[in-house]
Amino acid sequence: MTSEELDIAFKKAVKNINAHSEPFPADLLLRLYSYYKVATKDEEIPSSRTPLINAFKTNALFQTQNLSEEEAKELYIECANQYFLYRK
Repeated sequence: MTSEELDIAFKKAVKNINAHSEPFPADLLLRLYSYYKVATKDEEIPSSRTPLINAFKTNALFQTQNLSEEEAKELYIECANQYFLYRK
C-alpha cells in the first residue's frame, strides 16, 4: 500500500469510527486512541477530568511509543475493520 493509499484508508477508518453511534468496548477505544495519537503526531498529554481515565490513556500511549506513523495507521485500520467485521 502506498503512503497515499494508507492515508486514504486511515481517514476512511477514522470517519467510520466517528460515525458509529453504538458504544465501543473500552479496550478498543484505548487502542484506537493510542494509534490515532501516534498516527497524527498528536503529542498532547491526556487531559480527562478523571485521573483513572488519564492513567489508562497514558498507559495505552506508552505501549505504542515505538510505532511509526505508518504502523499506527495500519493498526488503526486493522482494529476498526476487525471491530466492524466481528461486532454482534
